[in-house]
Amino acid sequence: MSRKVDSVKDINDSKETWRLAVRIMDVWSVVNNKGIEHLEMIVMDSLVCDHSKKIVFLGGTTMKAIELQNIPPKGYFFKDFGEILQGKCKTDRLEDIIGAVSEINHIQSNTPGKKVVVSVVLKDLKGNCINCNLWEIYGSKFLAYYNDPKNNGAIVILLTHAMVKDGQVSNAWSGSKLLINEDIPEIQDFMSKLPTNEQKEKPTQSAKSLSNWSGGSQYSPVEMFVHNAKCMSLSQFCKIKHETLCVTVETTLKFVVSKYGWFYYGCTRCSSKAPNPEKAYECSCGQKVEQPIPRYKIEIYVSNGESKYRFVFWDSECATILGMTAEFMHNSMVENGEDDPMVYPDELEMMLNKKMTFRVKVQPTFSQTSVWKLCDDEAFVKEIENDYIVEDNQSKTEYAKLVPNKENLETSAQTLSASGENDPESIILMTPAKNVVIADKGEEVDFEASGATQLSGTKPSKKLKIEPSS
Repeated sequence: MSRKVDSVKDINDSKETWRLAVRIMDVWSVVNNKGIEHLEMIVMDSLVCDHSKKIVFLGGTTMKAIELQNIPPKGYFFKDFGEILQGKCKTDRLEDIIGAVSEINHIQSNTPGKKVVVSVVLKDLKGNCINCNLWEIYGSKFLAYYNDPKNNGAIVILLTHAMVKDGQVSNAWSGSKLLINEDIPEIQDFMSKLPTNEQKEKPTQSAKSLSNWSGGSQYSPVEMFVHNAKCMSLSQFCKIKHETLCVTVETTLKFVVSKYGWFYYGCTRCSSKAPNPEKAYECSCGQKVEQPIPRYKIEIYVSNGESKYRFVFWDSECATILGMTAEFMHNSMVENGEDDPMVYPDELEMMLNKKMTFRVKVQPTFSQTSVWKLCDDEAFVKEIENDYIVEDNQSKTEYAKLVPNKENLETSAQTLSASGENDPESIILMTPAKNVVIADKGEEVDFEASGATQLSGTKPSKKLKIEPSS
């Protein structure tokens, strides 16, 4: 009589006579410190369960190939970032992770006594962010891709069998696979659901990461932050006639209280606005939303002393500053008996009176600016303010910041998608603007007419002098 097949979930150490019918999901080679090689693998049966035990093949273990129709084919089982941040994961389990790199915050080069490690911030489609540490060959592989000038735009990475601990993830020493922007359905689907502007933006390095890295990137963090943007003071925003990508340094002043309050209800995957906060629906990103969730949309006046302008801060930027999601903050208010969106929680005050550098899309049609990126690192802010920002009150010599290459001059006809990086209530089609720089006297200056030279290099430059006519 044949022995019945056991389930993986029932395995324990009470016996050694188990009979399993499984599919090998992944396999890799491991060499121990004595130079002895063995194979490790992940297997799955038809019940698809987690298990804390490890199966060890003994001398009497036998294997044979069979046809199994009831076990799912090999695939990825991505761990939700929200569960990682809330500690809802087992530290002894290896997880599959997918996310977009939003920032590189630490790089340790391969020096005597130290191993290569690259620490990046990964963001999922819900706006949740976690730290991911890539060690040795995984970190080297990421840096090789990042520093290749042919690779532009967003970076989506898929890390298999990642270790999870204290709200962070890292590659396992053996068995993890790192896929970067590869042409596989999982990565391409994730990339397609990113906001349009994020798909085109290459992640930046934080100012702190450079202190540990002397590698071959042609851009410094500051240069990457200002890349393809016009750097100008707040007082010049009123002169902008077309939608323009700008970098500026300003201080947040006070909230602009609108009729919509400090949040809106959006998709649980992407940041687009829900058509009805009380009804289930299928989002344009493909997500079936049972209950829309609160997402930040906070309008704040920023000032440089004399001028002020309305900046719109979106979900991911607010969550980064506040250290909590809008859903968590809203639920805390409801638990305390307050559900009016017009009541601004005290925690939001953390966003005021902060001097930061901003990468923004100026939208003169609405007399507002949409925040794309921000940084409050003091040294980073000071460098941009001193070396790049144009001030109206400069005497004798006028300054203008030129766009570093032509691709930015063709920001025309780009549609602001209904995402968390742009106003979810407005879709705007813009017409190509003439190639201009804003000069001190308030007039528009044509590149060719002024004799200014279009930059041909790949790196952004600092302030360029335009000598006044005699």
